[in-house]
Amino acid sequence: MTDADLARLAEEHGVATTYVDWRGRRGGVSVDTLRHVLTALGLDVADPRAALREHWARQAARLLPPAVVARAGHGLQVPLPPGTRAWVELDSGGWADAGPDLPPGAHLLHVENGGVRQQAPMLVVPDRLPPPAAPGGPGRPWGLMTQLYSLRSRSSWGLGDLRDLAELADWGARDLGASFVLINPIHATEPRTPLEPSPYLPVGRRYASPLYIRIEDVPEYARLGPAGRERIQRAARPLRERDRTADLLDRDAVWNAKRAALEVLFAAPRSPARDFAYQTYLEREGTPLVEYATWCAIAEENGTDFRLWPAELRDVADRTVGAEALHRWPNVDFHRWTQWILDEQLAAAQASACAAGMPLGIVHDLAVGVQAGGADAWMYRGALADGVTVGAPPDEFNQQGQDWAQPPWHPVGLAEQGYDPLLQQLRQAMRNAGGIRVDHIMGLFRLWWIPEGAPPDQGTYVRYDHEGMVGALVLAAHEAGAAVVGEDLGTVEPWVRDHLADRGVLGTSVLWFERDGKGRPKPPEEWRGGALATVATHDLPPVASYLSAEHVDLRDRLGLLTRPVEEERAEAQGLVASWCAMLVELGLLAPDVDPLSAPAPVVAALHGYLARTPAELVGVSLADAVGERRMQNQPGTSTEYPNWRIPLTDAEGGPVLLDELVADPRLTERVRRALGPLAAVPKQPR
Repeated sequence: MTDADLARLAEEHGVATTYVDWRGRRGGVSVDTLRHVLTALGLDVADPRAALREHWARQAARLLPPAVVARAGHGLQVPLPPGTRAWVELDSGGWADAGPDLPPGAHLLHVENGGVRQQAPMLVVPDRLPPPAAPGGPGRPWGLMTQLYSLRSRSSWGLGDLRDLAELADWGARDLGASFVLINPIHATEPRTPLEPSPYLPVGRRYASPLYIRIEDVPEYARLGPAGRERIQRAARPLRERDRTADLLDRDAVWNAKRAALEVLFAAPRSPARDFAYQTYLEREGTPLVEYATWCAIAEENGTDFRLWPAELRDVADRTVGAEALHRWPNVDFHRWTQWILDEQLAAAQASACAAGMPLGIVHDLAVGVQAGGADAWMYRGALADGVTVGAPPDEFNQQGQDWAQPPWHPVGLAEQGYDPLLQQLRQAMRNAGGIRVDHIMGLFRLWWIPEGAPPDQGTYVRYDHEGMVGALVLAAHEAGAAVVGEDLGTVEPWVRDHLADRGVLGTSVLWFERDGKGRPKPPEEWRGGALATVATHDLPPVASYLSAEHVDLRDRLGLLTRPVEEERAEAQGLVASWCAMLVELGLLAPDVDPLSAPAPVVAALHGYLARTPAELVGVSLADAVGERRMQNQPGTSTEYPNWRIPLTDAEGGPVLLDELVADPRLTERVRRALGPLAAVPKQPR
């Protein structure tokens, strides 16, 4: 056995033995990392040469790959031996020849040759998505971006909820001319406290978090008597009092109160029409919803990491799990019911956005992955890899790399299931949406796998069949009529962006990163067109903080820098100065404006700059529009910084409530000024 055999084995399975870092330098991958990653893929690396021979023998015996992906109108592209008969079992029922006229969908391909029959899942996907819906009148399609939980109102229970989302969309469309609202992932959270604060580390992506339910909008609330409604409002009052402060958000307190209120509403009698609607929803969702609700019910007693449950409960298909679900059925049904309520309120938010004139409406965010012991990991266990986590190698802003503590999709295991687990998650995310943002969309091509316990820089890239991964995304978007934005920042192979553009998937262009080969700001006309253009992201500081280089001092205090703080600060200040010079040169900013003492004109100028780019869409952070200074998330930290617990505040640190934005003309005008020319549209009647 030699290291060359190990390297060949890695290459055969899409595991990189070298990679190019963010500075353009090629680095090697350690033997220990290769062994660990190959083991996570299910290979015996004790004798790599024997593993290679076994792999080649399996390949020779297969007529079909683990999954077949065809683009609509192109027909079957899999090379088959002469004399092979092929036919397709359609997902809608019936059979068809494996020709070019197959409808989009998730089908099953059968082949026969010389008495040998094999089958494989087959995705038929659209070639390309159409451009996003544009506004009916003149002006650039743009939208508000917000962390929904941080946007509170006088009626919400300590966190922004789906009624707040509907009202934000209505205000944004009618008063500002916004085409969409992009929010953070609202994926499922733990069924018991403590709750993970990060919306990017959910227990599952298949379903949503009941934290976002507006209790008073549940129809059964109106059917309660005065005593029942007062009981619920007593739980809400302390949370509403916190809404009037800038204190950190408390998800645990919110969930404890909402859980108690939801139990009251679940026990309330439903009208025949409501009960029929519930049963219709249950029939549509079927087994996946039962499995998710069963995980929730078991997790409430045994903890939210299924890997620590009794052995007989760790396999979703085990007969004991079915018996446990029946034993806990009232609780299982409660968790099914909360997802029905969420589905209704998500639909209402999208309907409100569309009724107000938004051509896209709500754009939901899809996190990279899920918790290793959570609901999706339990439901889709065969499609995920054990012993490794997903992250990112060191880059310009996160110089120690990142570990996102999520298990990656197993490239073969997912394909053998016809990408169905991924399709389920994508379809659910787009069900009540006009679009979806896919966080770290490069993960559909390759992911940075880190051996458990190793630092983030000791990982390597593992490739996926991007035709299948991107095909699943395009198919789900085609079915929903949704636009797709991919977050393609960081270390990205150029051909990946080209492929996504060819498929009609928009990229993401962030102003602070758009520089030419000499590090200077890129002129607006040189930006790419097929993208969502923004000033920053949720992992970067708001503009007011960026201008003062506060983020450098923060990372220095947290020990996240890999070079002297003076160098980092000088580089950050130089970048801001170069951008301000560009804004002055373009006539967007007065020469005498001091960005440190007067950030608001710079914010407006930056958005005016984005309006001059050819980007398909422009996104405006609500935090920037109201003058917020605090970051929502500092990558590379967990408890060292209050990530994902920052409420929306203004430049003085006072809380900003949605009611004030909507009702106070002065605040609305302040936001309009921050938007620059993007908001230059006639005000629609409310």
